[in-house]
Amino acid sequence: MLLRTYLLRRDQGNVLIYNSPGIAEAAEAIARFGGADRLLINHAHEGMYGSPAIDVSVFVHESDRAGLGDSVPITGTFTRRTKIDDDLEVLPTPGHTAGTTSYLWDSGVHRFLFTGDFIWLENGEWKAVVLDERLRESYLQSLALVRDLDFDVMVPWGATDDGPPVSETTPASTRRRVGTIITRLENGESR
Repeated sequence: MLLRTYLLRRDQGNVLIYNSPGIAEAAEAIARFGGADRLLINHAHEGMYGSPAIDVSVFVHESDRAGLGDSVPITGTFTRRTKIDDDLEVLPTPGHTAGTTSYLWDSGVHRFLFTGDFIWLENGEWKAVVLDERLRESYLQSLALVRDLDFDVMVPWGATDDGPPVSETTPASTRRRVGTIITRLENGESR
């Protein structure tokens, strides 16, 4: 599995999505592109990589703040769907963890949905990862939300190294792919 961090180059200030070892490796390149004002964490598991290797404000959903412990200094939290400026939307999508949050960015050319591990790519196929049975119903509700979102590129935190790191999609393809995940989870599967 390959994990990535993405730099969103924005007029309102650059944003990093996902904490990973790649931040340290790309610190000079991030600085050349103007740095980043904030790092948006999808879920608490990103804390395994510790504090980012650059000076950046870190935000996470309130429900996953404790799961990060002291590994990552948190600047702020959110609890509900909200907007960051006019191009970036915070979408709580609990299920993988209680505070899993996806981010929808309109670049002006494409609409990217950053899903973390909530939906990831395994051999190019969209998959879920249910870790806690108590969150299965929340997962299903979050999937129903995503199934109807308007986006054309799904960008997970991780993907198997034998497939693409992102997945282009159409509304019909998104409904089919997310519908397949919903069916698997309704049948008791964990992926």
